[in-house]
Amino acid sequence: MDDAIDHGTEQTDENPTRRHRMRRVLVISLIALLAVVLSLFGATWWVVRDVSNSIERIPGAFEIPEEKRPEKTEDGSMNILLAGLDGAYEGHARTDAVMVVHIDQSREHAFVVSIPRDAWVPIPGHGKSKINAAYAFGGPALYVQTVEQLTDLRMDHLAVIDWRGFRSMTDALGGVELTFAEPVVMYDGRTYEAGTHTLSGDEALQYVRERKALPAGDFDRVKRQQNYLRALMRALLSRDTLSDPGRLMEVAGTIGEAARLDDELSATDMVRIGLSLRGLRAEDVTFLTVPTDGTGWAGSASIVNYDQENARLLWTAVRDDDVESFVAAHGDLVTGETVR
Repeated sequence: MDDAIDHGTEQTDENPTRRHRMRRVLVISLIALLAVVLSLFGATWWVVRDVSNSIERIPGAFEIPEEKRPEKTEDGSMNILLAGLDGAYEGHARTDAVMVVHIDQSREHAFVVSIPRDAWVPIPGHGKSKINAAYAFGGPALYVQTVEQLTDLRMDHLAVIDWRGFRSMTDALGGVELTFAEPVVMYDGRTYEAGTHTLSGDEALQYVRERKALPAGDFDRVKRQQNYLRALMRALLSRDTLSDPGRLMEVAGTIGEAARLDDELSATDMVRIGLSLRGLRAEDVTFLTVPTDGTGWAGSASIVNYDQENARLLWTAVRDDDVESFVAAHGDLVTGETVR
C-alpha cells in the first residue's frame, strides 16, 4: 500500500485477468484465511491443475537451516503465514500486512493474528527493525524466518497476497457488504455515511489502504484489513456464490491475481486441505491483533512496541492449539464487527 511508495517500491500495472474454463466446481474454500483464497476445487483433476497452475509460486520460501526453525507440531493443526503487498513482489517490497493464520486440529475454527507492520522486532542478521522490513531485507525466506523466530511457531505454508489483486475477486463476487457504525473515510478522501454498503473492488482497496485519517492509525488499518477479509470470506462462502457456476468461474479466474503460494504447496495439497475445511464458515474465523505496548521511537523511526511477555502467551496458546482459551481471556484483542 502506501508504504510501498514511501520506500521506493516499484508499482507495477495490474496483471491481465486470468480466466480459466471450468465445467463444474463442487467446493470453494478459503484456506489460510479468507485472505488468500488458497484454492478452488474442481470435479475433475484437470480443473484442480488448471487453477493451481494459475497461481504463481514463491521459490525458496523455506530455505532456512533446519536447526534455526521451530519444531513442527504433530497435533494436526496448521499455521499459514500471510504477507500483504500492494502489487510488488520483488525488490524492496515491504509487507504492509503481516498475519499468522492458525487452523485448529478439528478444522472447525481458524484464528487470524495480525502483527502491526511497524512492530519493532529482531530480524535475523539485521538486528532490530520494523517487521515489515524483513521481506525487503531478505525476501520470503527471511520473512518466514523472522516470524518463526518471533513466535516460536513453525509455518507450514506461505501466501503472499496482493491487495490490488483482490479488487478483481471482489468485483467477481458482485462486491462485498460492509456495515459502518459511523461515517468512514477512504484513502482517496471519499466519505461513506453510516450504514450498510456494498463495496466494489476499487472501493474495498480504498478502504483497506487508509490509515492517516483513522484515530489509531495503523492499528485501525489492521482492523480494516481484517474486516474486509471477513466480508470477502462471507461473500465467497455465501449461498449466492456457491450456487452460481458462472460466478464461481469468474472468481476462479481471479485467484492468480490475488495470491502467490510457496512452491511446496501442490495441487494435491490444496485439495486435501480444502476438503478438510469444507465445513468452515466466516463465523468460525476469529480475527485478533498480537499484544503490543503502545508506540514509541527508534531513532527517528516511529515504531510499535511489541509486548513480548503477553505475545508469548498468545503464541503458546497457538502452539498448544488452545487459542479459544486465550481469546476468551483477552477479548480486547479481538476485532469485532464494528470497525472504523
